[in-house]
Parts: sequence; C-alpha cells; structure tokens
Amino acid sequence: MAGTARHDREMAVNARRRLSEVTDPVEKLRLQCLSRGSSGIKGLGRTFRVLDDNSNRSLDMKEFTKGLNDFGLLLEKDEASDLFQRFDRDGNGTIDFEEFLVMLRPPMSKARKEVVMQAFRKLDKTGDGVITIEDLRGVYNAKYHPKYQNGEWSEEQVFRTFLDNFDSPYDKDGKVTQEEFLNYYSGVSASIDTDIYFIVMMTTAWKL
Repeated sequence: MAGTARHDREMAVNARRRLSEVTDPVEKLRLQCLSRGSSGIKGLGRTFRVLDDNSNRSLDMKEFTKGLNDFGLLLEKDEASDLFQRFDRDGNGTIDFEEFLVMLRPPMSKARKEVVMQAFRKLDKTGDGVITIEDLRGVYNAKYHPKYQNGEWSEEQVFRTFLDNFDSPYDKDGKVTQEEFLNYYSGVSASIDTDIYFIVMMTTAWKL
C-alpha cells in the first residue's frame, strides 16, 4: 500500500489548515477526525462503541458529548447540541451513531467509489462480499513482506495484519466488509484532490 502513509500525512496537514476556516459543526468534526489520518473517523466509532453500554448502537446527548471529549474533539457546547439535534431526527433524545459516522465520512465521487469497489471485487476472490485470509492467498504475495522474509511472521500473520488495516478498529475479526473497505478509502480519498490522481493510485496499488 505504497503512498498511503504519505497521503495520510498530507490529509492531516490539510485538515488542520482548513479547520480555521469552517464554521459548520459537521465539517469541523470531520476535519478534526481527518487531522488524525484516514482511521480518525473509525477511531471515533470505537469510542462511541465503548460508551454504548446497552449495545443498542445509539447515544444520548450526555454520552455523545462524553464521546467527543474522550476522543479529544473540541466543539463548543452549543455546537455539540446543534449537531446532536441535527441527527436526532425523530426527536427522541438519542442518535444512531453508525448513521452519524456515515454522515461524517468524507463524500466520494462516483468515479472514486467505482474504483474502490473494483479493488474490493478483485480482493474478494470468493465473491461473498467479504475479504478474508482465504481470498488474499491468490492476490497478495506475503513473501515480499520484510517480516516474512526475516522469519518473524508467518504468511497467515502477514495476511491478518494486511486485513487489519481495513478492518473496523473496534471489531478486528480478520474479515473486511464492503462498508469497512469504503470507510477506509473515504479517509484516504479526502487527502487526494483530483479523481484522476486517486484512480491512478488505486489502479497502480491493486494492479486493476
């Protein structure tokens, strides 16, 4: 995955720079997450998951503001309240945090989504909508990995670590769904200005 770390750094710098210019709470939060790299939004998801004691995938206002604080995101009290109300569509005092995270995800153009899905389909050799270690055997060569070469890791460990890049941080199960793959690349995409450059990066990385 050459280039991803560099894109992450660029994205973090751009996000921090743009933070001073935005006033919309959603955009402000999105940029604060992106300033931590492409896994920032997934990290916020993990914080919310920890706070969701009864596992109903929803948060009340108190849990929501605690989650933002615990993750180190800075919003004024009225901004947090405005944000919460925007997502509490039925006015019942709770928000679905999965929906909230999808809204935070940087939008991707149709062309970018298509190339991401092309890469996903290439990796998903069995075509069951999930990428597993079994799928990777035919498309990803572990033998070039330095830790495999020096005997530190087995082929299995190389594959698992590779999958963990894309997997949801709070639920690493060695399986990567379309949603998780798109989540990961929406973060990477945010650091790349043009569709053409993003598409070239994807086609080169995955030999599409």
